[in-house]
Amino acid sequence: MPSRTPSSAKPKPLSDNDLEQISTEIEAGRPPMVWFTAAAVGVTEGRSGKVVSLGDPADGDFLQVRPTGSKDVLSFGPTEVTLTKPPRDRPAPAASKAAPEPKSAPEPKSAPQPKTAPEPKEAPVPSAASQTTSEKRAAESAAATASKPAAEAKPAAASRTPAPAKAAKAPAARKAKTPEVVVTINGTADGEWTVDVTSGKKRTARAAPVAGPAVAQAAKLLHPEVAEVVEGLLETVRGAQEAKVQQLQAELEQARKLLEELTD
Repeated sequence: MPSRTPSSAKPKPLSDNDLEQISTEIEAGRPPMVWFTAAAVGVTEGRSGKVVSLGDPADGDFLQVRPTGSKDVLSFGPTEVTLTKPPRDRPAPAASKAAPEPKSAPEPKSAPQPKTAPEPKEAPVPSAASQTTSEKRAAESAAATASKPAAEAKPAAASRTPAPAKAAKAPAARKAKTPEVVVTINGTADGEWTVDVTSGKKRTARAAPVAGPAVAQAAKLLHPEVAEVVEGLLETVRGAQEAKVQQLQAELEQARKLLEELTD
C-alpha cells in the first residue's frame, strides 16, 4: 500500500471571535462542530465533536464538548479544539513500474533443403510361370464370386418365415359401481320423525326414530327450500303441542276445583 505523508499545517486554537461565534450558534440551537488538536487529553487528534455549552472562561476547561460517536460530554480548553477541519493525508506517489525488458528477436529458421526425386525403377518382365499363376488366381476369384449369390439367397429365404401372431389384448377390468343411497325423512303432525335409508336394493334402516331438533339442524345444512318445509312442519307441531298443553292445564284446573268441592 502507498504510504501517507503527514500534513505540515497546524490547527489554530480558538480565538475570541471563534468563541463568540460558538456562543451565537449554541443560542440558536445549532451546536457547532469542532476538531480536537494534539493538545487534547484522552482524545485522538483530528476527531470531531460538537460544543454543547460554554462555561466560565476562568475555569480553564470551559468548553463542554460531546465527541462524535459518544454520549459523554467532556470539558476542554480553547487550545484543545479548533474550528478548522484538519486536511486529510495525501498518499505518496507510487513507485514507477520497471520498464519491461525488450524481447529478443527470434532466430531465423534455416531454409529446407530440396528433396531429390527418386530414380524410376524398371518394370519387371513377366515370365511364363507367373502368367500361369495369375490365370489360376483369376479363375478362383470368378468361382468365389459366383458362389456368393447362392449363399446370400439362403438367409433371405429364412427371413421370410411368418412372424408369430401378437398376443390377444386382455379384456379391460370392469369398474365396480357404487350403490346409490336414498335417505327419506318422514314427519307427522304429532311431531314424530322417522328416517328410512336404502343402499342400492337393500334397505339398511326402516322407520328409525329421529328427534325433531336434529331434523331441524340437518335441514339448515341442505337446500333453503328443504329447510323452509321442515321449519313450517315444526312450527305446526309446536302450535299443536302448545294448544294441547293449554287444554290439559284447563282440564287440570277444573279437576282441582272439583276435588276441592268434594273435600269441603
